[in-house]
Amino acid sequence: MTKTILVTGSCGLVGRRLCASLRSHGVLVKELDLLGDGSHNGDITRTADIECAIQNCVGVVHLAAVSRVVWGQRDPELCWRTNVMAVQNLIQAALAQSTKPWVVFSSSREVYGQALSLPVGEETPLNPLNIYARSKAEGERIFLEARKQGLQTAVVRLSNVYGCTKDHADRVIPAFARAAIQGLPLRVEGSDHTFDFTHVDDVVRAINFLIDALCSRQKFLPPPVHLVTGNQTSLGQLAELSLRLARSGAVITEAAPRSYDVAQFYGDPTRAHTILGWKSEISLETGLSRLINDFSQELKLHRSVEVAA
Repeated sequence: MTKTILVTGSCGLVGRRLCASLRSHGVLVKELDLLGDGSHNGDITRTADIECAIQNCVGVVHLAAVSRVVWGQRDPELCWRTNVMAVQNLIQAALAQSTKPWVVFSSSREVYGQALSLPVGEETPLNPLNIYARSKAEGERIFLEARKQGLQTAVVRLSNVYGCTKDHADRVIPAFARAAIQGLPLRVEGSDHTFDFTHVDDVVRAINFLIDALCSRQKFLPPPVHLVTGNQTSLGQLAELSLRLARSGAVITEAAPRSYDVAQFYGDPTRAHTILGWKSEISLETGLSRLINDFSQELKLHRSVEVAA
């Protein structure tokens, strides 16, 4: 029997790749996204949209969110309404189904704040520093509490996912890649800040493993799990790597880091390997090289269209 799975945030970086991957495996995918077309269009903050979309689904992968720290800082009320109140509505809609679907929540490494030791394991106490991180921590709490009402839930914590040209242009990896290709300055805000950059294809593969486990094991209630590489790269190193891979002569300019950003993070990937049999396969150099090539091809196409016009 064909499985039907709802993916919220289906037009986002992870959502696009996940929907394509699920369909390639014969899954019937329902989508819910503000940017979706036709029946795929919907707002997770509207209860009616969630209640309609979740009908007859065996599971839900909840990716939709105010998904960036800076957006949360600009509009805290929208961040909380989208990342917390909509999560409550989603859980209630799932509990109301005659056959309750499993539900996966996409959280963030931001929930830890500035951890005292690295690498960060999932048992590290949560210490969110900004409204976005607090909203994700509260979303996790809601999801884990829902288990007491009989809902099968799982939480994944993502870290600096990259790997698609459709990503937000001002995120650090797309911004560095585009600037390097075009010979523009690479602005580094906190060159010694280090992060765990994870390729979107690795993340999608892990979520597929998690979905398989949730579908095949009725009482599978995993603890929160990192989808990370276990490697750290500074923003300064990332900028230099971008220039090298793009064969660019662009310059690197340094600026002060933002006050609300975590300065260092890289995660321990052991739990994902133990529970799901997953570990990342795409190195930062390989993933960034692919992305730079994709951006280069898009730029060439854009220029050829301009010439033809």
